[in-house]
Amino acid sequence: MEYRRPEEIERHSFELIEKELPRELKPDEKPVIMRVIHTTADFEYASSLCFSEGVIPHAVRVLKNGAAIITDTNMALAGINKAALHKLHGNALCYMADPEVAREAKEREITRASVSMEKAMEYPGPLILAVGNAPTALLRLDELIREKGRRPELVIGVPVGFVNVAEAKKIIMQSGVPYIVAKGRKGGSNVAAAICNALLYETLKRNPV
Repeated sequence: MEYRRPEEIERHSFELIEKELPRELKPDEKPVIMRVIHTTADFEYASSLCFSEGVIPHAVRVLKNGAAIITDTNMALAGINKAALHKLHGNALCYMADPEVAREAKEREITRASVSMEKAMEYPGPLILAVGNAPTALLRLDELIREKGRRPELVIGVPVGFVNVAEAKKIIMQSGVPYIVAKGRKGGSNVAAAICNALLYETLKRNPV
């Protein structure tokens, strides 16, 4: 059978993924893992994605109440389904292109990702942070949690790369905040957006609007 319509292609893709899964997935975690594999065609995420206890129902509650999602890249921001987010009265932001963030990062000789996390943590409402590129964002976030005592509702920690990446992920998993993290070097902005979308779709499935 030839699949042409987008919804048919996606449905069949998920059917193929389910057949090829290397292990049985926990029901709460399955929609997230499946969507990440669908985005990357990488079945290693079935083992490398880590979830803090109770994080999926917690994320659903937060998104149901209109949380903001702040990303560390405009690519991740672009990949988030805005229509689904707006149905839940949430919004998505990224501060990486903010001129003030760029100026301060240059003056302090630190990464823009670090400064953008500082700005993100000043957001006045419920907050989900989705980090798909910069491990320095996770490292600074851990410092801010300890310094200021404010905790985001959820950290999606899936930066990709070689320097400080695996270490930064381990640190955020020990920070005491709810998390979804991809162990090791793999990740990326597309993975961060896929996790956000999986959580949005699951929230709308459980709470139709």
